Amino acid sequence: MKSKKSILSFLSGLSVGTLGGLIGLGGAEFRLPLLIGLFKFGALPAIIINKAISLVVVASSLPLRASTIPFEKVFQRWDVIVTLLGGSLAGAWIGAGWATRIKSNTLYRILSTLLIIIAVVLLFGHSPDASAELFSSNLMQRIIGIIAGFFIGIVAAIMGVAGGELLIPTIILLFGVDIKLAGSLSLAVSLPTMLTGFTRYSRDSSFSIIKTQKLFIITMAAGSIAGTFIGSRLLGIIPEAALLPVLAVILVISAVKVWRHK
Repeated sequence: MKSKKSILSFLSGLSVGTLGGLIGLGGAEFRLPLLIGLFKFGALPAIIINKAISLVVVASSLPLRASTIPFEKVFQRWDVIVTLLGGSLAGAWIGAGWATRIKSNTLYRILSTLLIIIAVVLLFGHSPDASAELFSSNLMQRIIGIIAGFFIGIVAAIMGVAGGELLIPTIILLFGVDIKLAGSLSLAVSLPTMLTGFTRYSRDSSFSIIKTQKLFIITMAAGSIAGTFIGSRLLGIIPEAALLPVLAVILVISAVKVWRHK
């Protein structure tokens, strides 16, 4: 029984990683509905498991991207990283705290709503043509960046995701960064943000799910990393214009299922 579950978790991670790799993300948004619907985890345990797997995927993605986007180029835009972290770290801590206190049924509704929001952002906020710096004032840019980071940190903590789907369009639109560099910058922001949320979750009794589901987490994380690599190789084959609507529909269907979950 355990071997079947391990195989299924690896294949699920592989599928999710491939979907995420196709759009340059870890795919945690697609993983969360599977944890709740397919593997029957409760809302909070699913979020914590998703966060643990997302941490592994994000940590492995940064060095993998270094061959295309060198670390030197990423940290030349330290101002973007520091600005967003100025809000996201606090948001992640607060969001994780809320998630541990919210009733399960309410949490399902929140997760469902956030999946819909992610689907909308996926459709309208992920276009390379959207690259444009919105603010000429550095002070206003920093203030908006901190506020945006705060809310993204909350969403990332509550869903157990890296938040790249929200961070990438924010970085592109607010700081005028190209989409490839924005992807690496989002990872640099996501990692400490997720560690903050993960630390807050560790103070809750539900965190024991990490120990009891260690094998499951390892196999799904391995599948997710392999899938991310496969998806990145398929990136140039499947047109983004055709891919994004399909992925958005998947998220909407997942949102409906999560909403109805008991």
